[in-house]
Amino acid sequence: ILVIGGEESKNDESLYKKIVEATHLYDIDRHSYIAVIGGGAVIDMVGFAAAISHRGIRLIRIPTTVLSQNDSAVGVKNSVNLFGKKNYLGTFTPPYAVLNDFNFLKTLDDRDWRSGISEAIKVALIKDLSFFTWIEDHAASLAARDMTPMKELIIRCARMHLDHISGKDPFEFGSSRPLDFGHWAAHKLEHLSDFRIRHGEAVAIGIALDSTYSYLKGWISEDDLSRIIAVFKTLGFELFAPELGGDNLIKGLKEFQEHLGGQLTIMLLKDLGKGEEVHEMNHELIWKSVDLLKNFNKEENLVNS
Repeated sequence: ILVIGGEESKNDESLYKKIVEATHLYDIDRHSYIAVIGGGAVIDMVGFAAAISHRGIRLIRIPTTVLSQNDSAVGVKNSVNLFGKKNYLGTFTPPYAVLNDFNFLKTLDDRDWRSGISEAIKVALIKDLSFFTWIEDHAASLAARDMTPMKELIIRCARMHLDHISGKDPFEFGSSRPLDFGHWAAHKLEHLSDFRIRHGEAVAIGIALDSTYSYLKGWISEDDLSRIIAVFKTLGFELFAPELGGDNLIKGLKEFQEHLGGQLTIMLLKDLGKGEEVHEMNHELIWKSVDLLKNFNKEENLVNS
């Protein structure tokens, strides 16, 4: 079955229903397998259909993008979007297997090659300074589509995600989601831009925003922030979008809290390689962070601009 790629596959409810219908028409049962080949959005959608058919048909994920190979495919989440909210319908259902084939990466355009790197920067910033330093050192090579460092980045990033998921709270019974660093703004940006901004691009902006907020809060230094911004710029990311203006961004905080349940929990940076959770965000500091990001996006002199 061929389906459209990208976030549209999660926005069109007829697509996951088409997969469910196929399990009925072709007598796919709980001893069968569904294999999905595609990027993170398609894997999310097909995984959701598999999870709700017969209360769960075994799923084999074959991710084709950097983002899905280093992050989403190794997780336990499946979902589609609803009510203008990302991942509103979904399940926590581990896949039967995940098969990464790096040859798929050769088919990507530059945007999709780049965007998945943001998830590696995310996990490095909150968990492993040495990994962030490695990404700094290899940023130019990664931007030039050198496959050797990309393979290492994907393997290290996927392993860190898997170690965290298996050792902590895989089904998210609590409100803590450290691996969602930068994601509260990213999820809202995707919808506000009508998905013109891809997930990895939105995550890069969200990480830059929360890193800037951490700097204004006095938790990380000016030099730390400059290093983060410089890595994103070397990789070719835009760090500002017009959708960051207005009250809709703040609404993203409330939606993020509703999605998690319980109290608001946002991951910030206490230091490079060390995340720290907070349970409230100062709206004035958010707007100041947005203003700084706008400057970072157009100025070479990063923090002092």
